Amino acid sequence: MAINTDVEDWAGIGSINAGERAWLQRSPSMDTEQHLETETRGTGGVSCLGAVFIVVNAALGAGLLNFPAAFNMAGGVTAGVMLQMFMLIFIISGLVILGYCSQVSNESTYQEVVRATCGKVTGILCEISIAVYTFGTCIAFLIVIGDQLDRLIAAVAHESESTVSSHWYMDRKFTIVVTAVLVILPLSIPKEISFQKYASALSVMGTWYVTIVVIIKYFMPDKELTPSLGATSSSSWTAVFNAMPTICFGFQCHVSCVPVFNSMSKKAIKPWGVVVTLSMLICLFVYTGTGVCGFLTFGSNVSQDVLMSYPSNDIAVAFARAFIVLCVITSYPILHFCGRAVIEGLWLRFQGEQVEVCVRRERRRRILQTLVWFVITLVLALFIPDIGHVISLIGGLAACFIFVFPGLCLMQAKLSETDNRYASWHGLVVLGVIMVTVGAFIFGLTTTNSIYQDVVS
Repeated sequence: MAINTDVEDWAGIGSINAGERAWLQRSPSMDTEQHLETETRGTGGVSCLGAVFIVVNAALGAGLLNFPAAFNMAGGVTAGVMLQMFMLIFIISGLVILGYCSQVSNESTYQEVVRATCGKVTGILCEISIAVYTFGTCIAFLIVIGDQLDRLIAAVAHESESTVSSHWYMDRKFTIVVTAVLVILPLSIPKEISFQKYASALSVMGTWYVTIVVIIKYFMPDKELTPSLGATSSSSWTAVFNAMPTICFGFQCHVSCVPVFNSMSKKAIKPWGVVVTLSMLICLFVYTGTGVCGFLTFGSNVSQDVLMSYPSNDIAVAFARAFIVLCVITSYPILHFCGRAVIEGLWLRFQGEQVEVCVRRERRRRILQTLVWFVITLVLALFIPDIGHVISLIGGLAACFIFVFPGLCLMQAKLSETDNRYASWHGLVVLGVIMVTVGAFIFGLTTTNSIYQDVVS
């Protein structure tokens, strides 16, 4: 699906096909798209069970590592679990709303749905938000690589963390640069990323393994671990909201799920509601298990990346670190591909270029965009201390994908109806208003607080 259906939205000139080669971001994993296409060709559509797997795959990711710290910020297990349950209502509602609006607008991707229902300006804002979100996620991936490689090197060298850090070739910044330049950059430059067939399956396996390790380590703790009692209640009312970016970042799969809905063999709201409810409950189990057990194991001493709280010589945790490193190494090019595609589409629509010109200059633009993206994310990752700083910023943006854009789409879809304005119609309009209000509040509060905390520290 091309990113632009009307190239004249910007300049009023140019070919109707300009930008046809720029793909929409459908999922953090492009393998999801291939899986959808394969199932659609083979069976006439994705089954409900297959859709559940794809949605879970799209939701689970590296944000899992930050959940114990989010529980700590929320004020403990009770506050963290209650906050997740509250958020889950709106998360599931947003997914169902996107399926409904996709049917109404007859569009098959998140950006197209927003653009068709809310207009070109809101559509452009949505595309820009996706580009920024994928950019921030790439930074978080590089930080995770540096953090985990530190501990993996310590485990392999059979040395303490302090000893390892004294060697320049084992320094965190050096390992991030080497891994990024030698592995991630070559994977990011190609025009297509179909060669990464097993990235999504690897990511799911890695996140499940991390959850299992964290739960087992809570019930069977090592002697070296010295847990600290965490807070039993939030220090202030805003402390609870500080955990929202992590929850939004972890459960944000809305951009990916519109194509999943359109690829289902039974494309209807009722089975889609069952799919997303079951998928989010599975994700809730994974995130809650990691968050609760990780927080109870380390208390207020838990790190922003929970694996950093475990000793380097723990073999099971070392495998978890290796899984996570492999996951983020394969996920960075995928997220970069999605962000680059959105930027490419916006640029082509703004220029109104002919398809022939687009094809002829595509390679030069792609390499330039990749190098600029890669260098900036790498430099920022070297100087940002942990993933918590990144998630606190882009997690607020994830709230826009969960709350604001679906709410706006629902409001516009219902307001466009001139007949049958019964109680249910008014209820859905009110729901849209509530979602936009809640999403704007979460985005404004968490983003402002994150910037303030960064400035203060």
